[in-house]
Amino acid sequence: MKEFWNDRYNQEEFTYGKEPNIFIKAKLPLFERGKILFPAEGEGRNSVYAAQLGWEVSAFDFSSKGKEKADNLAHSKNVTINYKVSKFLEENYTPKEFDAICLTFVHFMPNIKTEMHQRLDSYLKVGGHIILEAFSKEHREISKVNPAVGGPPDASMMYSIEEIERDFRHYEIIELKKEMVYLNEGFGHIGESSVIRFIGKKKS
Repeated sequence: MKEFWNDRYNQEEFTYGKEPNIFIKAKLPLFERGKILFPAEGEGRNSVYAAQLGWEVSAFDFSSKGKEKADNLAHSKNVTINYKVSKFLEENYTPKEFDAICLTFVHFMPNIKTEMHQRLDSYLKVGGHIILEAFSKEHREISKVNPAVGGPPDASMMYSIEEIERDFRHYEIIELKKEMVYLNEGFGHIGESSVIRFIGKKKS
């Protein structure tokens, strides 16, 4: 998998473009700035956007090519991000370090999904926020018809509202919905998509 993403990012064009995800772009400015974490950040479009807003940004991904492009993008925008190369379950941050965590089309293998949610939760301060957009399980059938829209090959890696409610049950739900959206993000996400959008505030 690491080789797959290094190959995909090893080109001049940005797989999902240089502009931030529309949901992140709309929601992130509404929160008080602080320390924010971007797991599986790829080529850096969202973390660089957060840095431009004045957030103190950390990010990780297991693709060294993704980090290289993210660092170059940050440099071109005159901002700084703290980007580490790390696999899931090997990342290491301080408990209650972050004010927000952004997950943008981060799809964990089903055997580690809940565990990764728990790890990320441990890094978030009480009162901090999770901001998530990911493909819903229904998206798998859409991507079979239109592979250009992207998404993982297995619906178990995608999300349902019930999974969010279970894994983040000690959060105040600010927004949680499944909806159809049109994605136009680089060459990696193009077309109608079924997504889950979630904003939650950690209560305890």
